[in-house]
Amino acid sequence: MISWFQRGGAILQRNDGKYQAYVNILKEELIPAMGCTEPIAIAYAGAVARKVLGCLPDVLNIKVSGNIIKNVKSVIVPNTGGMRGIAAALCAGVTAGDAEALLEVIAGITPSQKEGIRAYMDQVKLEITPAESDHVFEIDVTASGEKGQARVRIVDTHTNIVLIEKNGEILFSRDAAAAAEEEEEKTDHSILNIEDIIDFADTVDVEDVKEVMERQIRYNTAISEEGLRGNYGANIGKVLLRAYGDNIKIRAKAKAAAGSDARMNGCEMPVVINSGSGNQGITASIPVIEFARELRVSHEKMLRALVLSNLVTIHLKTGIGTLSAYCGAVSAGCGSGAGIAYLYGGDYEVIAHTIVNSLAIVSGIICDGAKASCAAKIAAAVDAGIMGYEMYIQGQQFYGGDGIVTRGVENTIRNVGQLAKKGMCETDKEIIRIMVGKGDVQDQGE
Repeated sequence: MISWFQRGGAILQRNDGKYQAYVNILKEELIPAMGCTEPIAIAYAGAVARKVLGCLPDVLNIKVSGNIIKNVKSVIVPNTGGMRGIAAALCAGVTAGDAEALLEVIAGITPSQKEGIRAYMDQVKLEITPAESDHVFEIDVTASGEKGQARVRIVDTHTNIVLIEKNGEILFSRDAAAAAEEEEEKTDHSILNIEDIIDFADTVDVEDVKEVMERQIRYNTAISEEGLRGNYGANIGKVLLRAYGDNIKIRAKAKAAAGSDARMNGCEMPVVINSGSGNQGITASIPVIEFARELRVSHEKMLRALVLSNLVTIHLKTGIGTLSAYCGAVSAGCGSGAGIAYLYGGDYEVIAHTIVNSLAIVSGIICDGAKASCAAKIAAAVDAGIMGYEMYIQGQQFYGGDGIVTRGVENTIRNVGQLAKKGMCETDKEIIRIMVGKGDVQDQGE
């Protein structure tokens, strides 16, 4: 099969740079992680610091940006016996983390190691302070022990180490301003646009993306089902099904919410993330999977719809940045709405209007950290994605000039990025001030 996608009259072959870039973006962004990715990033920094130090530290100092405080404060860290917060995440990584496992750094913790984490937290001298730089995402760990001192600094993205020191000697360093772009030589996301994403979903050789998409289906479906079986957080998935029934529109929201119920509340199962977020990975995939099964489309059609949903989510999130006061589930809910529209046979016009309608409905949802209520926000975002599609097929839409909506889907996406990245900076600061009260970020878990 020859794969290509068409843009402006030109046919892009399978070996064309842009075709391969779209494949690479999916492979780079849709990776496994266990637990909320911000505490896991702290655990990763801790594991690396201990490995560099060469012994179990007696003293730990960690500096974190406000958004890290926000996203770690209330979420249960998996494999810690139900503990929450910065200290729990750091001590889990230091005592039992695998520094080579990246965002699955604490996935292999044993029951005996769980007990060791709590014991270590009781004895280690640990200080948590706000980072003083302007980075929205920053984790700076210094570990001290009998072999001296080690420091690990991460900025901008979850595994993006920019500095490693041991006993004052710099072992690794790179410019923080350029590091995020250089990390693992990631593909330039600015080439993404809705028209090309749709064409790529239509014509990509499925074998080129099958492995990553099948893994997303397996992992995210499994944690969604666990969320409905178990008792996690506020059990939003169960509430939706019990209150509103089991039709496909409710089920799509409920199963996505259930995955977040489990993930935010200590479930020790991995997910395939999107744009650095497990909740976004769940939201971009589960509703599409549910609709595909309901409509009884071919497995290949489902994979293509997932390609579309994930790439739309990544495109929307690119202009926003890794962390902000803007709820990332909104981008993923719009992505899933686009994927659902695609399953129904929607073309560029239908999908573009679905996205714009969805953004107009829920772009005001704030991010106040990772915790149980994320599941309810996911349900609202998926509902907006579905409503965005239903509106358009019934001849209804929001028009340019309606609030932040501008004529053209790409223009509206840019508006949302500007709103989230620039306009909501003060909102983000106020959210953090509210969450940490008098500024005490010292926590030792629960």
